[in-house]
Amino acid sequence: MKVAVFGGTGYVGSYLVDRLIGGGHTPRLLIRPGSERKLRQAARCEVVNGEIEDAAAVARCMVGADAAIYLIGLLREFPAKGITWEVSHYVGAVAAMNAALDHGVRRFLLMSANGARPGGTGYQSTKYRAEQHLASTSLDWTVFRPSVMFGDPRGQMEFCTQLRDEMVMRPVPAPLFHEGLWPGGAGRFRMSPVAVEDVAGAFVQALETPSSLGRVLPLCGQEALEWREILRIIAEACGRRKLMLPAPAGLVGAVAGVFDRFEWFPVTRAQLQMLLEGNVCDGRDAWKMFGIEPQPFNAAALAYLSR
Repeated sequence: MKVAVFGGTGYVGSYLVDRLIGGGHTPRLLIRPGSERKLRQAARCEVVNGEIEDAAAVARCMVGADAAIYLIGLLREFPAKGITWEVSHYVGAVAAMNAALDHGVRRFLLMSANGARPGGTGYQSTKYRAEQHLASTSLDWTVFRPSVMFGDPRGQMEFCTQLRDEMVMRPVPAPLFHEGLWPGGAGRFRMSPVAVEDVAGAFVQALETPSSLGRVLPLCGQEALEWREILRIIAEACGRRKLMLPAPAGLVGAVAGVFDRFEWFPVTRAQLQMLLEGNVCDGRDAWKMFGIEPQPFNAAALAYLSR
């Protein structure tokens, strides 16, 4: 099967390309000029140069494809540079859907995010709007909503590596965020980290799983872990013990309101809001459908953090 991939040089994309090739498929990737060096197994892929905003390039990527996968996403936007959730999550996704319809590519897989919904952060609402648009088309679609993902970053931004660098390895206590002034619930919000390899495997399995058609499938790990436990496990993987102290989210958010437009500032208001909401779900239906046993989130699985 020839699969048009949008976002194939990103973090999840690198694992997806490996899984597609391992499954006997041929990835055809839309790659912006200058990013070719990021492509793994380039000799076994087809490359179309262009930006997601270039309708002609998107169309070229679709020609002759049997399926399409849209992965493009941003954890953080920088509107002053033209890097926005609106373009990456919604406008680009709609352009790919339209191109699929124009060129007879029936199967379309979309990577959304756990917590996607109307009225949420810009990250969440643009993901949700893309889901809704896809559901309104005549495409044979599947939407995946992964929780936070972990796994060797391969030179990309990754959840645990970022926490290691910005919180665990710094010579200051790690923050246990909490709402309000009373710190009783500090660091108690929960997440269900999921291995990036398992997410990539679900995408590839879905290509040939009819029961996944028309489904919005959450992808979460085995456990719902508290923030403080996630930080402890990351520290353990780095061979460290880490002091943690309560941090009022209101104060951190106020500072972020001034500085989060700068790349050097570690957290944005939107990221802080989504952290406090937690990020858990029940992924058992998807894992059973695809025959995948999700990897546990523990120090052994995070051994890459010590390299």
